[in-house]
Amino acid sequence: MLFGCDFSSAPTARKPIVVAHGGVDGRCVVLQRLDTFATLAAWTEWLARAPAWVGGFDFPFGLPRELVVQLGWPLQWRALMTHYATLSRAEIRTEFAAFCAGRPAGGKFAHRATDGPAGSSPSMKWVNPPVAFMLHAGVPRLLATGACLPGLHVPHEGCERVALEAYPGLLARELIGRRSYKADDRARQTPQRHAARADLLDALVTSGSARLGLRLALEPAQRDILLADAQGDRIDAVLCLLQAAWAASQPAWGLPVSIDPLEGWIVSA
Repeated sequence: MLFGCDFSSAPTARKPIVVAHGGVDGRCVVLQRLDTFATLAAWTEWLARAPAWVGGFDFPFGLPRELVVQLGWPLQWRALMTHYATLSRAEIRTEFAAFCAGRPAGGKFAHRATDGPAGSSPSMKWVNPPVAFMLHAGVPRLLATGACLPGLHVPHEGCERVALEAYPGLLARELIGRRSYKADDRARQTPQRHAARADLLDALVTSGSARLGLRLALEPAQRDILLADAQGDRIDAVLCLLQAAWAASQPAWGLPVSIDPLEGWIVSA
């Protein structure tokens, strides 16, 4: 099973976790269906029930090494994730805010090596977007399913559940530049963002991604659903699906040989 996942650390019926399922037909990724999960428990149960999968997940799998060293946290990824899971969100916010307070303007946050080429937010951010909390909610649940996280954690040979860190913004920028195509705030769900979603879908279907060498195959009704989602969660899940499909076709999941085993890497960055 191949899928992409747009994740929320606090999903609701109005803003659920979205999973886009697909298959590969030559250089096309065929969207099969979209599933939604209004609770973390329902999403985790589904992941654990599925016997074999490759998924691209839109949340960070690691923290910046610079941050971890300064905080004196474990320098082995599995031990670090175990420690991180014991902290409350309030404790994480306090620790990270204190780290930022001692740094100069313009360099408050520490970054992972992958953030530069991916153009991603630092994984220690706790607001706009709260990716630090997404890591806190997501990674322990992946580990509970026995998933393999290439480059970071391989529980045993032949692991049939493979979790890859994806980032939809990387693919979206390739196709429509830095145009905004989504907004959670209803007042910001403008015609311009609707047009950007339309252009993004058209580019995915007609020419696809030169970076990935893949394009998307959609039914008209599926396109309508993706276009109508002003929050962009369904499109983001589809973008993660394409990144997972690309990684599944690459040696070593397309990850660099020099990946930092504490920080991890965003596929296709």
